[in-house]
Amino acid sequence: MAVNLSDGNRGQWGSKFGFIMAAAGSAVGLGNIWRFPFITGQNGGGAFVLVYLLCVVLIGVPLLFTEMGFGRMTKKGTIGAFKDTGANPLFMGLGAILALCVSFFVLSYYGNIAGWTIGYIFKSVSGDTGSFQEFASNPMNTIPLMGLFTLVTIFIVKGGISGGIEKAAKVLMPMLFLLIAVVAIRSLTLEGAMKGVDFYLNPDFSKISANTFLVALGQAFFSMSIGWGIMITYGSYLPKQTSIISSGLWVGLMDAGVALLAGFMIFPAVFAFGKDPAAGPTLVFQVLPEIFNSMPGGAIIGAFFFLLLTVAALTSSISMLEVPASYFMDEKKWSRNKSAWVVGILLFIVGIPSALSQGGSAFFSKMQIVMFGHQYTGFQDILDFFFGTFFIVLVALVTCIYVAWKMPVNKIVSELDTGSPTWKAGSLASSIFVFFIRYVCPITILLVLLNMMGLLGFFAGGG
Repeated sequence: MAVNLSDGNRGQWGSKFGFIMAAAGSAVGLGNIWRFPFITGQNGGGAFVLVYLLCVVLIGVPLLFTEMGFGRMTKKGTIGAFKDTGANPLFMGLGAILALCVSFFVLSYYGNIAGWTIGYIFKSVSGDTGSFQEFASNPMNTIPLMGLFTLVTIFIVKGGISGGIEKAAKVLMPMLFLLIAVVAIRSLTLEGAMKGVDFYLNPDFSKISANTFLVALGQAFFSMSIGWGIMITYGSYLPKQTSIISSGLWVGLMDAGVALLAGFMIFPAVFAFGKDPAAGPTLVFQVLPEIFNSMPGGAIIGAFFFLLLTVAALTSSISMLEVPASYFMDEKKWSRNKSAWVVGILLFIVGIPSALSQGGSAFFSKMQIVMFGHQYTGFQDILDFFFGTFFIVLVALVTCIYVAWKMPVNKIVSELDTGSPTWKAGSLASSIFVFFIRYVCPITILLVLLNMMGLLGFFAGGG
C-alpha cells in the first residue's frame, strides 16, 4: 500500500506549543463547560469525576495517539488518510466519510448554540431577563448570531494553519483559562459555595455503577474530539520532529482540566442559590443567568461566563471546519481560501433549520424520531443524536479497528516513535499501547455503542 508523505502546500504547525493549543482548543469546547457539569450533577458528583478521569487516561489518550499518528503518517485529512492506506469501502464509509460528516453536521448546529452564547453576552450586560425560550425561538436573534459566529470561524480557518488556526489558538486558549478563573473565583466566594465544592469533590462510591463508566466513557469521546476526523487532520500538519506522545498527553490533560475547572464555576453557584445540580442542559442558559442576575456584580460575571463559552465554542468550531475544508484542499486541490468559504457558506445554510428548531418554525421544532426507545424532538436534537452522539462512537470504533488490525498496527507504533526518544517500538510502553488499542479500546467503545442502543441500559447523552 502506498502512503503519500509529501507535504504539498498544506502548511504545518509553526511550533509544538501552537499545535497543543490548537488541538486542546479543539477538544475543549461546550462539551467541557456546558455538558460535563450537568452530566456530573446527574451522576453523583465526585464519584463520577474520578471515573471520568480514569476513562480519559486509559481510553481517551491512547485514541488521541492513534488518530494523531494516523494523520501524521499519511500527511492527509481523514478521507485521504484512509484512502492512501488502502481502506476498503466499508472502512472508507464508516471511518473516513462518516467522520467528515460528523464534523460538518455537528458544526452546522454548533454554530447555532454558539450564537446563543454571543447573544447571552449582550443579554447579561443589558440586564435583559427574558426567558431562554423567548430568545432562542426568535429567528431574528438566532440566524444573524449563527451567521456572525460562522463568519469568524471562516476568517480564522482561511488564514492557514500557522497564520490562522495556530495564531488564534495561542490567544484564545489562555483567554479561556483566564475567564474560567475569573468566574470560578467569583462563584467560590458566594455564601454557601462550599456545599457545591463538597458535592463536586467528595466521592460517593455508592453512586458508581456499570452505567457510570459508560456515561463517563461517552463524555470522554464527546469532549476529546475522538471520532470526528479532527485529530487525524490536525496530526497531518504535525512536523516529524514533534513528539505525538507528549503532545497527546498535554491535550488530554488540558481537556480534562477545563472540564474540572468548569465544575468550580458552576456547582458553588448552583448550591449557593439552592438550585438543582442535575438540571440538565438548561443549567447554562436558564439556571445560571438567574443566579448571575441575583448576585452583586452578576451582569459582568454573566458576560464573562458567556464570553468564555463563545471562546470555547470557537476553538472547537475552527477544527470542525478544517476537516471538510482539508478534504477539498487534499482531494480536489482547491485553495484554502475557496475551501473555507464554500464549506462555511454551506454550513450556514444547513444550520438554518437548527436555528429554527427551538420554536422559530413549527415544522423544524416539532419533527420527531424514535431511536432505541427514546424520542428526539426538533431538528437540532435529531441531528445531535445521530452526528453528535451515535456516529462519533461508531467512527471511533471503526478507526480503532482499522488502525489496530488492518493497517497494520506497527505503522502507528513506528510513527509514535518518531520524535519521541523515550518511546521505542517493542518497549513496555508501546506494548501496552498496542494492547489497549487492539483490545481494551475497541471493547469499551463497543460497550458504549451497545449502551446507546439500549442494550445495556440507556445513555441519553448528546455531544
